[in-house]
Amino acid sequence: MWKRKNGAPQKRIDSLIGAGTVVNGDISFNGGLRIDGQVRGNVTAANGDPCTLVVSEQARIDGEIRVSHVVINGTVNGPVTADDYLELQAKARIAGDVAYRQIEMHVGAVIQGRLNHAEPGSASVVELKRVSASSRTRAGARAR
Repeated sequence: MWKRKNGAPQKRIDSLIGAGTVVNGDISFNGGLRIDGQVRGNVTAANGDPCTLVVSEQARIDGEIRVSHVVINGTVNGPVTADDYLELQAKARIAGDVAYRQIEMHVGAVIQGRLNHAEPGSASVVELKRVSASSRTRAGARAR
């Protein structure tokens, strides 16, 4: 897949795994891949090349995703690594850790795992924790 001058992969789909199709095994691809069916295996960019993966609302992947540009609106059971850009649309459901460089997350998307922001040469981790009711009460009292 050719890259634009700003570094974003083109939004071109070269291959499709259609609805109702089940793939048992790993997939390595070049260019753009859209998944409307089910994959039981890992989905990776061939040779680490810049590629685009689109996981539609009806799609399900049981395995690891490792692609530079990823758009998810379906279900993923496994870790997701987006070397450049990750978009999680409203019906995205991920059970696994997510590593990204840039992320766009729509209202309604769900991640059950850790978010790992990956800048070149860094290893920062973003952990989201719930605030207890007693902590909120104490914080509110200090603010007054």
